[in-house]
Amino acid sequence: MKGQMDYYAINALREKHAGWALLRAQNAPLALHFFMSAFTDPNQRNVGRQQLIDVLDDVLFGVRETYGEEKFPRNASEYLDDWAASERAWLRKYYVQGEDEPHYDLTPAAEDVVRWVESLKGREFVATQSRLTSIFAVLKTLVQQSETDPDVRLAELQQQRDQIDAEMHRIREGDLKVMTAPEALDHFQQLTTLAKDLLSDFREVEQNFRKLDRQVREQIATWDGSQGELLDSIFANQQDIGSSLQGRTFQGFWDYLMSPQLRRELNDLLHRATRIEALARMDNLHTITNLHQDWLPAVEQTQATVRQLSQQMRRLLDDKVFLENKRIMQLIRSIEANALDQRDQPPSNFAMEIEASSVDVALPFERPLYEPGSRVMVMDDVVTADDQDLDASALFSQFHVDRERLKSNIESVLEEENQATLADITAAHPLSQGLAEIVAYYQLAAESDWASINPETTQRLHWTLEDGSVRAAVIDQIIFVRPA
Repeated sequence: MKGQMDYYAINALREKHAGWALLRAQNAPLALHFFMSAFTDPNQRNVGRQQLIDVLDDVLFGVRETYGEEKFPRNASEYLDDWAASERAWLRKYYVQGEDEPHYDLTPAAEDVVRWVESLKGREFVATQSRLTSIFAVLKTLVQQSETDPDVRLAELQQQRDQIDAEMHRIREGDLKVMTAPEALDHFQQLTTLAKDLLSDFREVEQNFRKLDRQVREQIATWDGSQGELLDSIFANQQDIGSSLQGRTFQGFWDYLMSPQLRRELNDLLHRATRIEALARMDNLHTITNLHQDWLPAVEQTQATVRQLSQQMRRLLDDKVFLENKRIMQLIRSIEANALDQRDQPPSNFAMEIEASSVDVALPFERPLYEPGSRVMVMDDVVTADDQDLDASALFSQFHVDRERLKSNIESVLEEENQATLADITAAHPLSQGLAEIVAYYQLAAESDWASINPETTQRLHWTLEDGSVRAAVIDQIIFVRPA
């Protein structure tokens, strides 16, 4: 946990923090207007360079139309390169695999400034009741789930059940309490704010992962020990990334989001929220139904960042091994060159001469003890086989599992659902080739970036043989997600 900030820490932020530099910049209004138009208002990330240039041209056109061409004389591409430079660090410039055009994203520091500036305009309606409710809910979860006394836990659960029974009794008696319009508006505003804050947090999550990985890559670049010690340190740091506080909370969010039951419950709650009469006049009411769909691409991008960082570490290790092998080859070539120079004029102080370039050394105790071989009784009676009684059907009963057919089965199910388990897919397209087909599905899931294998949960698959008997297999739960 970070301690309280003092004068020196605040002064260091003033001199070095990218967000503070953005507030002090002369063109800060232009930059913030552009960041809102290109990133935060449409709630998008990974924007291509040309698309950003078009948005910035529109912003510059509107400003110059009021203040003249001299207000911001440079073109859009120059401003974009300036804001993405290392001394600014307001935009992160990177390349997506398979594309030549650079992509850009807001840095967490710039996004914090955008959120702070947006808060300065004030709010017509301030959510207070929903925040208090959220505080109580989080506090109760924290205290109750941390309690180690079984009697206290049982007493709290009994109290909750009594409250639920009392509420059910009031509803049966006709005393149905419905949330008022101000209360509904209060909770809706709190919901949209939390959802937007959650999406903005993914930028900082990626930055924290990159910061952890940068430390590992610096260690590789400056390592002067043995290769085994380096690998041991790399694997330990890679484990630290996954077991860090940031990694554990992110993995917990991913597991929660990938739960089919929780996703169905969330989707049902979001659609029911759009039918609340007190919120019928809200302009952005139906946008909340896409909240979970906006989270999936953001989470997938964060996971792709972690995979990319692992690939970079592997590449750095390969480069280091290549340089070491190159140095070894240089030493070997130097020895061979010196040997050729001394071939015609050998030195006079020879200790010994050998015919070969190496000596085979075999110690006596390396030889195994004598073991007598076992006698094998061989029947020498020859029996002529009858070809008519030979069953050759096994030679022609082989079959091939068509992976393309399995992919089309997965795609047909995902056309209707955002995600589906392997049990859902086999229910729609029954297994026809038994265990071999299950193995092929498993291989497709392991090779896909849009599938996950959960070893903590199992699922049971069934198929029917030609003789009518039913076979079953219990495997790890496989979840396929529709690509964003």
